[in-house]
Amino acid sequence: MSEEEKQTVEDQNTEAQNGAEKTANEEVKAEEVEVKVEPTAEERFAELNDKYIRIHAEFDNYRKRTNKEKIDIIGSANAGVLKDLLPVMDDFDRAIQNNETSEDIDGVKEGFKLIYNKFKSTLEGKGLKPMNSIGETFDVEIHEAIANVPAPTEEQKGKVIDAVEKGYCLNDKVIRFAKVVVGQ
Repeated sequence: MSEEEKQTVEDQNTEAQNGAEKTANEEVKAEEVEVKVEPTAEERFAELNDKYIRIHAEFDNYRKRTNKEKIDIIGSANAGVLKDLLPVMDDFDRAIQNNETSEDIDGVKEGFKLIYNKFKSTLEGKGLKPMNSIGETFDVEIHEAIANVPAPTEEQKGKVIDAVEKGYCLNDKVIRFAKVVVGQ
């Protein structure tokens, strides 16, 4: 083996030793870093407590925001209904003014019927439907019995004989129960 070849082999061995030492040093430093990174119990508690407080605050803000949005939606829904009822109110105002000087009773009656029909169609357009209870079987889900009377016939037992106050449904949901007289 020549001198140059021996020198090359020695250089390679030296580089290998240096590389091994660097790798060992890096592993020691990595272990030191890992040891330093692990938090103490108090630090971990403080971190988790901070996360809890932030999540709680975010949820509280979310709850407040959604409640405010619900109130706004309900308010704007009422505004739409009231806006649709304003023409009926105007008709009533005109009818009252005209009735002060009118001598025609039939004309007054006809005017009020027209206003009533306009009012009724506006409400029906919003989904309101009156219940027809007379002659129906008494149902506690839609009726409220205010009196029980002897049934005039055997067929009318357990059925609604008279409706004292009409019931109403809004989009197939009862919003006012019909107050009825039931035959027994």
